[in-house]
Amino acid sequence: MNIDREDDLDAFDLKILAVLAEDGRIAVTELASRIGLSKTPSAARLKRLTETGYIEGFKAVINQKKLGLDHVAFAEVKLSDTREKALDEFNRAVSKIREVEECHMIAGRFDYLLKVRTQNIRRYREVLGEKISSLPHVASTSTSVAMQSVKER
Repeated sequence: MNIDREDDLDAFDLKILAVLAEDGRIAVTELASRIGLSKTPSAARLKRLTETGYIEGFKAVINQKKLGLDHVAFAEVKLSDTREKALDEFNRAVSKIREVEECHMIAGRFDYLLKVRTQNIRRYREVLGEKISSLPHVASTSTSVAMQSVKER
């Protein structure tokens, strides 16, 4: 089966993706059992889903709290220039900041929303002042601090 579009995914492909989203380390034999196919076609589907980009990779989910990185803040960033070149410059630069876990371009009263993880508010203030505020074309920022993380991936 040639998978070029989401419409080309069948029920087995969707089951594979759902199982892997919960347990990326599952053995192919267990995956096959869970989706109701034998090992060989399951392995072939897994390979095809990876080759066609539906599966981009596998990673470990790290317990950030155990590492002392349980301070989460969301920085709203407004740019002084939103032309394509400026957006590209900002995107490249923000990708290099280790503390920025996520960066989303937003349609609304600001341009980007950054999820920033640090050890504490003092370290967040340093990251904001020394790294985020000095990104290309940043005009202003506004911060909201998470009081509790209810659901994270």
